[in-house]
Amino acid sequence: MRILVATDAWHPQVNGVVRTLTKLAEAAKGFGVEFTFLTPQSFRTFAMPSYRDVRLAMPRPARIAKLIEEARPDSIHIATEGPIGLMVRRYCRQRKLPFTTSFHTRFPEYVRARVPVPGSLIWRALRRFHSASSAVLAATPALARELTDRGFDNVLLWPRGVDTGLFHPRAIDLCLPAPVFLSVGRVAVEKNLEAFLDLDLPGTKVIVGDGPARASLEEAYPDAIFLGEKHGEALAEIYAAADVFVFPSKTDTFGLVLLEALASGLPVAAFPVKGPRDVIGDAPVGALDHDLRNACFTALGISRQDCVEFAANYTWEASARAFVDSILAVGAVLSGRNGAEPVSFVA
Repeated sequence: MRILVATDAWHPQVNGVVRTLTKLAEAAKGFGVEFTFLTPQSFRTFAMPSYRDVRLAMPRPARIAKLIEEARPDSIHIATEGPIGLMVRRYCRQRKLPFTTSFHTRFPEYVRARVPVPGSLIWRALRRFHSASSAVLAATPALARELTDRGFDNVLLWPRGVDTGLFHPRAIDLCLPAPVFLSVGRVAVEKNLEAFLDLDLPGTKVIVGDGPARASLEEAYPDAIFLGEKHGEALAEIYAAADVFVFPSKTDTFGLVLLEALASGLPVAAFPVKGPRDVIGDAPVGALDHDLRNACFTALGISRQDCVEFAANYTWEASARAFVDSILAVGAVLSGRNGAEPVSFVA
């Protein structure tokens, strides 16, 4: 089975969407499913206003059609609501081809953090975008319920995973005053990092990641350690060396970094909002509190082994199977179209 995924978020961007799609493709190879990606790398791009590190594509309809037809997919999935997602949606609608979509980012909150646009207008645009989809895939049951309550149709669950071969406990010393409170992710206004950096905490605050707010935050908080982007073993070692993972965001739909931290034996401190609440629930692996400082101190007493055992329940193979099963369940296949071979898949 060949699945084409259209995404406006792709390498060299470092975010949860890119990591999710990359891991999805790797895991699906193990049961005979091949992924191809239609990304900004195939088009001219321009820097996103207010976030110049992100390049937005300028796709032309003819080029979109050519790339899709060359890929000869059995199924088309649209991962983002940007220029590429819009053009692929248009391609499928014009040809009456089924497709699926996924909901990764809380755009209303993301946009309102930058521009004073009514959230109701953004939600209306998102409903329209996803309305033609055979299924809208959501990362958590709570997000799926919220989308349904907001008028989205055919919402299905697509859980995430974590690479426990990479993220696991190990003996690492960062040679920083303890305890080490760590936050990992995009350094941007919607991540609410000031709520973490403003806290009166002992030890050291460490930020891993890059983004448009990094320079101003480094200047405003000289006592915090900003390490920039880290990947692979370097990132895994930082997780393992910390004492608490602090997740101040109130806008994330899931937060892959939560699972990476837990797999590394790192308890979580966060606000009791969608995202951390959906991942952690009532499990004794994190402290969710409207008082983030109190959550940080509570998390220091949480068992690291409990965190590791909790994260072991999330695998990328299970995530990939759920993704493919959802496509098949709603019949979003293009058998016999665009020259594609009939689909044959055994879960």
